[in-house]
Amino acid sequence: MPASTSAKTLSPAKPRRGAVVAPRQERALQTYERLLDVAGALLAELGIERISTNLICARAGMTPPALYRYFRDKYAVLEALGRRLMNRQNAVLFAWLDKYGPQGLEALSGAVEELMRETARVTASEVGAVWTLRALRAVPQLTHVRIESHRLVTDRMAEVYAPLLPDMPREVLWRRLRISVEFGFAADEMLNEETLIPRDDLLRDAALILRHSLLP
Repeated sequence: MPASTSAKTLSPAKPRRGAVVAPRQERALQTYERLLDVAGALLAELGIERISTNLICARAGMTPPALYRYFRDKYAVLEALGRRLMNRQNAVLFAWLDKYGPQGLEALSGAVEELMRETARVTASEVGAVWTLRALRAVPQLTHVRIESHRLVTDRMAEVYAPLLPDMPREVLWRRLRISVEFGFAADEMLNEETLIPRDDLLRDAALILRHSLLP
């Protein structure tokens, strides 16, 4: 089983590619965020293959050297988009755990649909989020962003659920939580792709499945 990480020490994994860490100074941070917003919009318009750093610069009204201060290439931009989206989605889950974890397993189970709806709200509010999620799955250079993020939240969930399920072996708990995390994100993607299932029905049924995922 993967080594467990204390919830108090969890932090997002460090980026592997070139400059994808957000700057600290306010003006530079605004530039960085604008580049990501523009890139997200272009990704939604053009797709993964056609987007380029030159197009991002042109749409943002900046020169290539301005972009290269923060990103080495288009994959670094896509990685930053993915990390921003994952961090915002994960913040929802962490707040949910903090709210319902102390109330016990029944409270967590009963609030699964709330978690899914709030996560879906974050996804819907992020520019180009659907294509960002697709890029994290389709581009080999970006796979680690999704995997690291999902393992991070699995570790965090395991810290909350383990005391509530003392008879479940830790490796079984981690495995089931990891599967539930993957399922939850897949359901979130379906909300933006599957037109044959009403949105509320999809959320309700997905939550129902997740509620049963931790049964002994």
